[in-house]
Amino acid sequence: MISSKKQRIALISVHGDPAVEIGKEEAGGQNVYVRQVGEALAKRGLEVDMFTRKANKQDATVVEHSPNCRTIRLTAGPEEFIPRDNLYGYLPAFVEEFLKFQSSNGVEYPVVHTNYWLSSWVGMELKKVQPIKQVHTYHSLGAVKYKSIATIPMIATTRLAVEKTVLETADRIVATSPQEKKHMRELVSAKGNIDIIPCGTDIRRFGSVSKQEARHQLGIDSDTKVVLYVGRFDPRKGIETAVRAVGQSQLRGDAKFKLIIGGGSRAGQSDGKERERIEGIVSELGLSDLTVFPGRLGPNDLPTYYAAADVCVVPSHYEPFGLVAIEAMACGTPVVASDVGGLQFTVVPEETGLLCPPKNPAAFAGAIDRILANPDWGMQMGQAARKRVEMKFSWDGVAAQLSDLYTQLVQVPAQEVGPVSA
Repeated sequence: MISSKKQRIALISVHGDPAVEIGKEEAGGQNVYVRQVGEALAKRGLEVDMFTRKANKQDATVVEHSPNCRTIRLTAGPEEFIPRDNLYGYLPAFVEEFLKFQSSNGVEYPVVHTNYWLSSWVGMELKKVQPIKQVHTYHSLGAVKYKSIATIPMIATTRLAVEKTVLETADRIVATSPQEKKHMRELVSAKGNIDIIPCGTDIRRFGSVSKQEARHQLGIDSDTKVVLYVGRFDPRKGIETAVRAVGQSQLRGDAKFKLIIGGGSRAGQSDGKERERIEGIVSELGLSDLTVFPGRLGPNDLPTYYAAADVCVVPSHYEPFGLVAIEAMACGTPVVASDVGGLQFTVVPEETGLLCPPKNPAAFAGAIDRILANPDWGMQMGQAARKRVEMKFSWDGVAAQLSDLYTQLVQVPAQEVGPVSA
């Protein structure tokens, strides 16, 4: 803990509301990270305020999650959903509202932990007017992201400049994997202090349901081959790769087979459009009879779906970390994932799952078939996956490392603090 006296910590996540239902538009791993880190830090005795932008008039301004942990929604621009690439112009208003909140409530934050590049800009502005220490987690690097998409957004130049500045000026950058740190050094800047502290998962919740019980709850026969995808409907998540891989599977015609594509979608929004596109590919490949779209999977649903699967596919074009992989692994389910970013850190090939080149349906089909054709091997990998998560990726462990980092930054002048990890 930082001290015997409770310290306040501000987690800033402008576009990733920690209190929102996961699976809604642009709500995914970052929202989970901020919420879980906040609650785990609060358990360690810190008072945690998580600041986000109010994106719905009906949403409560303050949401109490647990003792000493709350989400505070600030009004910055219209109280409606705005795509993150269009939020930059509202950041000065967010800073102003943050300062007003501090003043009216008489609170100070010795450490501000910002999340995503939009929040990093907020943190850097706050440092200009307050004696705070800034910790930053990227969640996604523009320099990597823009290599994997065809259309570069107008905000790209601004984002790249902000990401370089925060790396060079923040008191500490938190990379969630060695691969992410390598990308920062190679593609962003050689300057700045970086620690490696991974994301985590709830090892009590994930892994609480047996495979037999999960299949009973979902009405899936014990001899059915089940391939699962969980995540947003976003082209960068590579769902098309998973669908086409199942279409090429050698086992699909020889046994009961089910592809479950779990995730939120709303008609007319970008995720709804992507779901429609994926449904079109499913139909085109003749997979409609074996494919299920259960929609948004809530926190109580996910452990059951993960446990029921024989293999979980994470076919992202890029992932700085990849929470889905460790959630599945915590449930004892082997993972077939893209050989990119943080997935190279979380998944140990041939031990907890398999890695494949991104956007390569044939490679994914081969990897999926290897596991489905060897259920005993799949079970062994699932057991090894669970052990790996217990050892490296619990939220309690992540919070302990972050708490130690905050302590170090608060107690020692910034210029004297060296990175905790290489």
